Amino acid sequence: MNQALPVIPHIIDQHAEEAAFLWQLRNNAVNAPHYDLNDLIKLDNRVAAHLDGLAIAGNYGIGVCEATLENPGPNEVFVSAVRAIEEKNIQWLDHLFALVNAEPKLFIGLLSAFNWVSASSLQGTVALLLSSQDALKQFVGIEACVMHRVDPGTSLEQSLNQQTDSRLAARALRAAAELGRVDLLAICERYLENQEEACRFWAAWSAALLGNRKYAVNTLYTLAQTNNPYQEQSLTLILKLLPVADAHALLKKLAQDNANLRLVIQGAGIVGDPYYIPWLIKQMDDPAVARLAGESFSFITGLDLAYLDLEKDAPQDTVAGPSDNPEDNDVSVDTDEDLPWPDASKIQDWWNVNKQTFITGQRYFMAQQISHNQCLKTLHEGYQRQRKAAALYISMLAPGTPLFPTSAPGWRQKRWLEKMKST
Repeated sequence: MNQALPVIPHIIDQHAEEAAFLWQLRNNAVNAPHYDLNDLIKLDNRVAAHLDGLAIAGNYGIGVCEATLENPGPNEVFVSAVRAIEEKNIQWLDHLFALVNAEPKLFIGLLSAFNWVSASSLQGTVALLLSSQDALKQFVGIEACVMHRVDPGTSLEQSLNQQTDSRLAARALRAAAELGRVDLLAICERYLENQEEACRFWAAWSAALLGNRKYAVNTLYTLAQTNNPYQEQSLTLILKLLPVADAHALLKKLAQDNANLRLVIQGAGIVGDPYYIPWLIKQMDDPAVARLAGESFSFITGLDLAYLDLEKDAPQDTVAGPSDNPEDNDVSVDTDEDLPWPDASKIQDWWNVNKQTFITGQRYFMAQQISHNQCLKTLHEGYQRQRKAAALYISMLAPGTPLFPTSAPGWRQKRWLEKMKST
């Protein structure tokens, strides 16, 4: 008869704390400009080690996780949800869904848990979610399928055809392209004039990736020009889809409003035309946008500014992210924080020597004209923001190609990439 392993309470408590803390780091890392796949795998291994410690602790580990839910954040919900899913404890999962319903900010922790666990741990559980009458559970069921690259079958079409929950419909619309479901293109097209902005955007996003390069692009074009929650995402996709000359025209329109400067700088890197490089180098003299301009320069040229010593020290008095002042109402995260400070002088010298290798009017991504192989190489070697762009290009180049999930656990991504390389 097997005996339970002895439990050292303070060690198990530490596993729970560390797993929650490291998940927060990981949640930021999947969109970070300085993390590549190998970095992500190292961080994932650290998260996994603490989650394994909780699993080995058995009932005591479960009790520790449940105790953290007395005053939970997304981090604690992630840790508890992983254990609940792996234990196939439906009652515990129902409690977590109730918490998320009451406090939406916890939702990301629950979703991440379904992304994290192995496919075998989800067997049976996801089927229950997809067949539920609860829209939130259906949403999570679709999310789990997408993140594990599993087609939910008719459940997706049913979610698209329901008219009662726009949030669920928007998630299903997004999933249509993420899973490469060209058969759902017509349904996506029907949503292009939906009253709900989220549904309109995700319908256009998916329809464009699935092959509709006319009406869907028109919707994205409109959203890209107005201040709305989907403006940046709309611009990111449409600038990849438009011919270079039309992309120039759109950026020129946006540039008429100084408030759009960041969008225009990002857009220059997305369009990828070397025409923008002299202008980007000039923007590197402005501390407010210098790092963003450096990132767009790298998207075009493929240069790693830090690795090649094309960076400089941060200007004096630069404050990254929220201040320590409790009276400061600005708690927003500095999205440029982890980008290098470009040295405009060094970069100009590099450009003077190398500009003849780039052709103005052509579209470049990581120093090459866009191709499946170039994007696959970036998925293997690039930083997370570059990898996200590469994944989008791969789906664009061949409508119906599922979107590669760059936020999945690193070891799972590596396995998928090996399969893609061999096909």
